[in-house]
Amino acid sequence: MSSIDRRTALALGAAATAGAAMPAAAAAAGEALGGKAMAGKSVLITGASSGFGQLAALLFARSGAKVFATMRNLPRAEADEMRKVAKAEKLDLTVLELDVLSDASVAKAVTEAEKLAGGGIDVLVNNAGIGITGPVEVQDLEATRLIFDTNVFGPQRVARAALPAMRKKKSGLIFNISSQLGRVIVPGGGHYSATKFALEAMSEQMAYELVPLGIEVCIIQPGGYPTRVWINRNGYTKALRERTEPGRLADYPALTGRMGTEDGSGRTADPADVPKAMLEIAGLPAGKRPLRRAVHPGAKPQEAINRVSAETQVAWLGNSPFGPWIKAVHD
Repeated sequence: MSSIDRRTALALGAAATAGAAMPAAAAAAGEALGGKAMAGKSVLITGASSGFGQLAALLFARSGAKVFATMRNLPRAEADEMRKVAKAEKLDLTVLELDVLSDASVAKAVTEAEKLAGGGIDVLVNNAGIGITGPVEVQDLEATRLIFDTNVFGPQRVARAALPAMRKKKSGLIFNISSQLGRVIVPGGGHYSATKFALEAMSEQMAYELVPLGIEVCIIQPGGYPTRVWINRNGYTKALRERTEPGRLADYPALTGRMGTEDGSGRTADPADVPKAMLEIAGLPAGKRPLRRAVHPGAKPQEAINRVSAETQVAWLGNSPFGPWIKAVHD
C-alpha cells in the first residue's frame, strides 16, 4: 500500500460494491486491498456496533490490525456476534465498552486499548454519531445537547484521551467521520449539519496543529448510506416530536410531517465504501494523506467547497508563521 500515491488513493474509493452483506463486504474489501496491509498497527473505532463502525472493525482486523471495536451498553448481542466472527476467523479484535458521552468511559477504554496495544493507538476512528431531524425551532435543548455531545464533544473526548500517547511516539492517524452535510445543508435536518460543520472545523484545526507532532487527521464525508443510523435517528426524532408542543409542529408541515418515519429506503450504496476508503488512506505514507475524502458513488456537492476552502486557507495563511503547517496539510 505504501506505493500508492494520493491521486490513486482518492480515485480508489469512488466505486461501490452493492448488495454484499456487511461482514462479507468487509472481508472482500480486505482481500482486495492487499491482505495484511495493517499488520502491526492498532486501531480503535467508536460506534462499532453497526454500520460503518462494524464494517471498519472487521475490515481493519482482516487486514492484519489489532482492532479495538468499541460500543456502549455492554453486554449486547452485537458485541457477541463480533466476538464470534473474530474467533472464527482468528482476528485480533477486542470489543471494549466506550460511551462517547462519558469522560470516565472514554478514558477507561482508551487506557485499556493502549495497554493491550503496548503503546499509543496508531489509528483512531471517531465514528459514533447520531441524527435528530426537524426544524431548528423544534430542536429543544435536550435534543440539541444530545446531538452536540455525541457528534462534537464525543470525538473531542476520544481524541484528547488518545493524543497523549500518540504525541509521545510522534505518529498517529485520526479519522473523524463527518458527512457531506458537514459542508452543505438540507432544511429539516435538525442540528445535524451544525454538528458536522463544527466537527469539520475542529478536525481541520487539529490537522494543522498536529503537523509538528507527526499526527495526521482525515475527515471522511459520506453521503447517505442504508445503515442503522436511520433507525436510531427515528427513535430520537419520535421522542422529540412527542414532547414538542403542537404549535411548533403545525407551522412547519413540510418539515414535521415525516419526523421519525424515514427509514433510508431506496438507498443502495454499499456502506463498505467508507471503511474501504479509510483503509486505503491509512495505507498511504505519512504526510501523503488527504485532509478530506468525499465518499459516495453519487453526487458529491461538498467537493467544490472543499477545494475553495483549501485554496482560501493556503492563500490566507500560506505565507504566515503557520504557513508550513497549512501547506503540509493541503499539499
